[in-house]
Amino acid sequence: MHDNMQRFEARAFLLLLAASSVLFGWLLQPFFDVLFWSVVIAVLFSPVNTRLRDSYGMKPNLASLLTVLFCLVIIILPLAWLLYSCLAEGVALYDRISSGSTSLVNAVDRLREHFPEAQAWLAQYGYTPEQIKAALSKTALSIGSLIAKNTVALGGSAAQLVTNLALVLYISFFLVRDGGRIRELLIRAMPFGNHREERLFRKFAEVMRATVKGSLLVAMAQGALGGIMFWILDIRAAVLWGVVMTILSLIPVVGSAIIWLPTALYLMAVGHYWQGGLLIAYGACVIGLADNILRPVLVGRDTKLPDFLVLLSTLGGFMLFGMDGFVTGPTLAVLFVTVWQIFMEECENGVYGRYLSGAADGPAADTRQKEPEKND
Repeated sequence: MHDNMQRFEARAFLLLLAASSVLFGWLLQPFFDVLFWSVVIAVLFSPVNTRLRDSYGMKPNLASLLTVLFCLVIIILPLAWLLYSCLAEGVALYDRISSGSTSLVNAVDRLREHFPEAQAWLAQYGYTPEQIKAALSKTALSIGSLIAKNTVALGGSAAQLVTNLALVLYISFFLVRDGGRIRELLIRAMPFGNHREERLFRKFAEVMRATVKGSLLVAMAQGALGGIMFWILDIRAAVLWGVVMTILSLIPVVGSAIIWLPTALYLMAVGHYWQGGLLIAYGACVIGLADNILRPVLVGRDTKLPDFLVLLSTLGGFMLFGMDGFVTGPTLAVLFVTVWQIFMEECENGVYGRYLSGAADGPAADTRQKEPEKND
């Protein structure tokens, strides 16, 4: 009777534990982005905090504060400047489009001059120059309206962006300072075995650093290189197009070529042959090779996923989590791969065979008991 009561109490407590965890997660759901980027900052900049504490003997609070300020100076402030520049160029682009589509009409006329055979080919399918000009004007006005709506929405949410940024920095301070203790607490709380949890946490940190360095920094480099060349060639809204190329570079296969290649072809089509040829050569030899040159330097080969899995996980991450998906997607993919690697290794060692035969207390328990001694 006493054993039955203890089992009932244990099950009731586990139910309470699960319910309270779900409710607390639901409570924090509106702050998912804030918590996510706080964790990213803590993981990325924890080596800086460790160096400040170990090499310079700083107190934990001061070291964490300087680490967060370092992140603010080298990442957040430059991104804020880029956002402001994009807003300014987006407004200017909308003004040019809404004031008239003369430039588009002139572009159609120039294309007709250089490619008269294209006009005859389009005419066979019922597309006259007047229809093309009207369609382009309508498309330009639609794009201008879209830019205006997003610019107003982004400007209107500036206060929310500032508030979320303050929350990210505030939470990052505590995660950077107490990250080691939080990690130990989670390892104690999770019931998967210390050796498995240690490996999962290590892999999680590796893939997060690799994804941010190998994807975000490479994409920023490609966008910056493209924006600089657009500025040199005197293409309007160079900063805006550079940011667009950065975002597209986060998507495998697509990349920044979807922007610079049509631009180069257009330049050549309207008679600017050396500008178009220079942009094609620059895009292929500099922007295109930046990924192959920088990624091996920034990312270890042991954390690299197969290319098809990177593509699927990144696209799935974008669809489910928005812009956070370029980190969350590959992270979930690596979690999946790592869990299955652990399972296959333990199957090869006969761990689960011993569980099924009722003799699992030996090796599995020994591994769990020895792990804290190895960590110490």
